[in-house]
Amino acid sequence: MKRIRYTKFTGDLASAFGLEDLMQALSDFLLDSGFQDPLSRFQDFDGEQTMENLRDAIRQALDSGELFDEEAQEKYEALNEEQVEELIDQIIQKMQEQNFINAEMPEQGEGGEGEGETNAKFEVTDKGMDFLGYKALRDLLGPLGKSNLGRHDTRHEASGVETNGSSKMYEFGDNLNLDITATLSSVFAREGFNVSASGPGVLNLEYQDLHVHQSDYQSSCATVVLLDCSHSMILYGEDRFTPAKRVAMALAHLIRTQFPGDTINLVLFHDSAEEIPIGQLSRVKVGPHYTNTREGLRMAQRILARQTKDMKQIVMITDGKPSALTLPDGRIYKNAFGLDPLVISETLEEVARCKRSNIMINTFMLASDFQLVQFVQKVSAMCRGKAYFTTPENLGSYLLMDFMSRRMKTVH
Repeated sequence: MKRIRYTKFTGDLASAFGLEDLMQALSDFLLDSGFQDPLSRFQDFDGEQTMENLRDAIRQALDSGELFDEEAQEKYEALNEEQVEELIDQIIQKMQEQNFINAEMPEQGEGGEGEGETNAKFEVTDKGMDFLGYKALRDLLGPLGKSNLGRHDTRHEASGVETNGSSKMYEFGDNLNLDITATLSSVFAREGFNVSASGPGVLNLEYQDLHVHQSDYQSSCATVVLLDCSHSMILYGEDRFTPAKRVAMALAHLIRTQFPGDTINLVLFHDSAEEIPIGQLSRVKVGPHYTNTREGLRMAQRILARQTKDMKQIVMITDGKPSALTLPDGRIYKNAFGLDPLVISETLEEVARCKRSNIMINTFMLASDFQLVQFVQKVSAMCRGKAYFTTPENLGSYLLMDFMSRRMKTVH
């Protein structure tokens, strides 16, 4: 069934569709990872976020017929070239006014005469990234049948307002959310039910009779997403990095809206590692890099050491075995052939440090060769985490299901 969106009509085609629909249509262009997909309609843009490429991408979205209804599409097709350019100008202006993008004009002296617009670039704003994250989250949660999300449940219980049907004896410091039935039952069991002829009996309520309702203890969680941006993430005819970017945005939106007490940080690891804000994720592209897993784990530990949350976890998304190592003198040692003993031993030592710091590592692997399986099994066994050998198509489902199921048991 076709979805109908009602918008305020102002007499121009720029108001005949919602900018949210346009952002969704442009998402592959806005989140380009450097993968040359021959089937993509944005393949000729080389991933450059220039204003000229944005104009061409909007034109392709308009020509596709996915944005307009039938009447508006007929009006659009009747426009001449100059009118189409004016319409695109209006759309870009609206995108800036509603804070979906920011235009960055070239610096003085850049480019030749008449080439200013070609050299001008734009960036997706935090609002634009949050919207794309919401869209990704909705698409990922749809097949799971999840609609209402809560906080992180644990196996621990505490006295509170939201009860779970059980009760416990009152202890000093508990919320006095009194369970009347259990309290009176304790009194009657000890003294019986005595009623005098002159009136109701007096109940001798003692300290040990007090029972309070129990509620599930819900904790907060600090999450660091380790995102592999080595060259293999776009090799072998498959784009693994763009789905990983979408999942990271969806997870950030989920935490911000449903788990406000949680934190999420994003670390890219390649020849080295770096922390970036979620808002800059759209610009990240895969480079000709190796996989320095150890350096990513080290940076994630430094971030989590600053957090005071009950639960700490690392979510690592990668498609390859560790192939690089930062030496004590700062040089990068690289070996892409097999499991290098030096690289693997140093990486596993970093995993052991995570275990000693009560940091769980959940690994989502986008490949499943034999050597990689062996390495991931060691990581999972050492830190009591989980390993998922998945594909770009179901990465989001696995990751979000794992996050929301609250399978982590370490609370204190």
